[in-house]
Amino acid sequence: MSEVRSRKKLIEVALPLEAINAASAREKSIRHGHPSTLHLWWARRPLASARAVIFAQMVDDPSACPEEFPTEEAQARERERLFRLIEKLVQWENTTNEALLEEARQEIWKSWQRACRDNAHHPRAEELFNPKRLPAFHDPFAGGGALPLEAQRLGLEAYASDLNPVAVLINKAMIEIPPRFANRPPVNPEARAKKALMEREWKGAQGLAEDVRYYGRWMRDEAERRIGHLYPKVKITPEMAQDRPDLKPLVGQELTVIAWIWARTVRSPNPAFAHVEVPLASTFMLSTKPGKEAYVEPVIEGDGYRFTVKVGKPKDPEAAKMGTKLARGANFRCLMSGMPIAADYIYAEARSKRIGTRLMAIVAEGPNGRIYLPPTLEHEMVVLEAKPDWKPDVPMPDNPRWFSPPLYGFTTYGDLFTPRQLVSLTTFADLVGEAMERVRQDALAAGLPDDDTPLREGGTGARAYAEAVGVYLGFAVDKMSDRNSAICGWDSSRDSIRGVFGRQAIPMVWDFAESNSVGGNAGSFENALEQIQQVLGHLPSLLPGVSKQADAQNQTVSAGKIISTDPPYYDNIGYADLSDFFYVWLRRSLRSVFPDLFATVAVPKAEELVATPYRHGSKDKAEQFFLEGMTKALARLAEQAHPAFPVTIYYAFKQSESEGNGEARRTGWETFLEAVIRAGFSITGTWPMRTELSNRMVGKDTNALASSIVLVCRKRPENAPTATRREFLSALKEELPKALRLLQAGNIAPVDLAQAAIGPGMAVYTRYAGVLDAEGNPVTVREALALINQVLDEALAEQEGDFDPDTRWALAWFEQFGFGEGEFGVAETLSKAKNTSVEGLVEAGILESRRGKVRLLKPEELPGDWDPVRDGRFTYWEAVHQLVLRLETGGEMAAADLLAKLGSRGDTARELAYRLYALCERKGWSKEALSYNALVQSWPEIARLSQEGKAPAQTELF
Repeated sequence: MSEVRSRKKLIEVALPLEAINAASAREKSIRHGHPSTLHLWWARRPLASARAVIFAQMVDDPSACPEEFPTEEAQARERERLFRLIEKLVQWENTTNEALLEEARQEIWKSWQRACRDNAHHPRAEELFNPKRLPAFHDPFAGGGALPLEAQRLGLEAYASDLNPVAVLINKAMIEIPPRFANRPPVNPEARAKKALMEREWKGAQGLAEDVRYYGRWMRDEAERRIGHLYPKVKITPEMAQDRPDLKPLVGQELTVIAWIWARTVRSPNPAFAHVEVPLASTFMLSTKPGKEAYVEPVIEGDGYRFTVKVGKPKDPEAAKMGTKLARGANFRCLMSGMPIAADYIYAEARSKRIGTRLMAIVAEGPNGRIYLPPTLEHEMVVLEAKPDWKPDVPMPDNPRWFSPPLYGFTTYGDLFTPRQLVSLTTFADLVGEAMERVRQDALAAGLPDDDTPLREGGTGARAYAEAVGVYLGFAVDKMSDRNSAICGWDSSRDSIRGVFGRQAIPMVWDFAESNSVGGNAGSFENALEQIQQVLGHLPSLLPGVSKQADAQNQTVSAGKIISTDPPYYDNIGYADLSDFFYVWLRRSLRSVFPDLFATVAVPKAEELVATPYRHGSKDKAEQFFLEGMTKALARLAEQAHPAFPVTIYYAFKQSESEGNGEARRTGWETFLEAVIRAGFSITGTWPMRTELSNRMVGKDTNALASSIVLVCRKRPENAPTATRREFLSALKEELPKALRLLQAGNIAPVDLAQAAIGPGMAVYTRYAGVLDAEGNPVTVREALALINQVLDEALAEQEGDFDPDTRWALAWFEQFGFGEGEFGVAETLSKAKNTSVEGLVEAGILESRRGKVRLLKPEELPGDWDPVRDGRFTYWEAVHQLVLRLETGGEMAAADLLAKLGSRGDTARELAYRLYALCERKGWSKEALSYNALVQSWPEIARLSQEGKAPAQTELF
């Protein structure tokens, strides 16, 4: 069979990473209209990175088009033009910019036309290279759907598949349903009664969004009629206002309750108070906003207690902050006696089903914001009226890493909800079916065909449309469950309810907030509905999309599709187990619409490609399952992907991981790479995508990974050569330093540099069919990674050759002592090796020496008026730390003024910052590492500012 002629794509040569990463990180703070607010999904890819990757995956690099761009200069200009397009394309504000999107689509078509001309005489040209139709797109691990959605936005028919039914439904709601009912007016009677609405143009999913709003509002009103008595208002009494001046103007008024804050309780372990249910409260703080502080104060009365609420700063802030908690985990103190309540005692009470609840406070909506009130008997007793007639009985897994509640007797997903929450959620879930019937009748009245073909079979008539509206209404119920669970805490810094999934786990929460589901607050059905309606306005509806349930290991991807995918990350996230939290509610509300999708009582788990030891019996068996399954899935992609395009695969990982005995063990990254190689792929490019904000729950004040690596893969030629270990190492030493320079020039953050540099190294390793050692044994992925790290360290060390002797001395000293003191004799010996002297280092202004001790000066100890032009003994060490000092005290502009004076020496200073970051990370010196990382990340802006209005620095004269 003839070979397909494939031109090198932009993603295999260069990308404007800085712009993509900045847009991706910013996107995490955008809520209104963002698809992530349609339905929660874990580790969802940012739209910006998905859009950029797919575009660059399909567009030719100018170097692959010499007939159009014959010189390197012409190629560079064209590449820069494409970069500018990508930089605009990734901005959130341009998500619905049709003119810009059409420009991007035309670039894709231009490259596609070249591919069709190149392969016009290929035996499968009619099948693979139709110049009138772009290839379709497929993501076999579709998850939250960002990749299929962005492929559709770029003009491709999108196919999404996933084993998880929750993921399948999310993708249906984004890529399949909106195009099917695009450009239709709403059918609800309110809209049809208004002539102006009926005569306007309804673009995309606007009409669908309007019907979701209307029938959702009907559901909310109907729910309030049925269960509103379970959510009474709170009346401000004179007794409440007695010691609360802020309440005096409100006496006699009834306020809408936003939330009820409860503490779990156990019987006191002190025999004298064994009859008292004491609170397990992790905090008594209700609001920590400056000037609006409020807290719960327990009042002991006889052999009992009550809660009251105070405003202002507590007398004992630490006690109020800790509540009755003594330490992390289930460790509390008895409110009555002060004696510790050990975790084992709480476990025993939990197993005996003796954990109770006690109302601590009521949060109401006042005329000027939140008002915190003490509990009342009416509000404590009203919950007893809630009698749920159904409760999800799906068990949670025995996996404390992701699920803490089973340790305390909460063994099923139904146990995560209070009786009032169960009544509310079942009421809303059942109303979805009633709403669909109303939509159907109104659709028929509006003139939609009386076609009984269901949505799942491709219907477009009244029944299918009603079911389509029902999907989004079901999502609103599902979204509501995330903030209507007894695992929802109260965020005192924001005065709001936290969702269940602040991280990718279900933790135990001791004091929880119960939301008013029929109010208009963050945990209400109305709020969830509003978010969904906003998302529908941002979804593309030009081309058809398909979402189906399928196992990536066994499904057939029809040949000739573009593939970009974000597979599971080894054992990072238990998607299937976590999805059951939502699945039980979706199944109740939408099983009639998708009976096959919701045929099982829980999400399928046996085939899920996650390395979970509790499911497979051991860590080794879990790893083997993951490796074999991922290899099989990726091999199918290698065989079936369109031969003219690379496959892109996202992966997030932490590279280093070791056993307690110091021996390195396999990591998820290593296992995944092995699967990629076994599947028949070679790696042609790797790109670190910085996709996280530093203030996210997992990453704040931690060393959590902030990047994904996008692997660009091509099917490895069947005639790929075999190499010796020496040949592999020789190629590494030749190619990796160049790649390292390019990564640094591209301003890769130091925190990501070591991991990003693995990519070019693996590109060398995977170009061979195999790498053999001197005895003829294969060099494993683990050994290859070790060699890559070795060469990387050597390359970084070689960069020290650019540094002056004083800086080289300071580096060696810093590695051993940091900014701490050391012996003068040791410093003197080291200075001889580095061809400098302690006296000279003191003269250079970077070292203090006295009383037989020496130490490096910290940035804050350096002179504030330092000028590199006038410094008679310039060192890169001082240059970097002066830049750190200026950045931290005066911001980017102050650092830019100094960089302008450094001139061409600035690039070497940045190399030193990289080197220092790597050293600090290895040593675990997080404070210093953050300073060096911040300098490199701010470098592009500092450099830009240094060039604006600056005369050329004259450092070259000295």
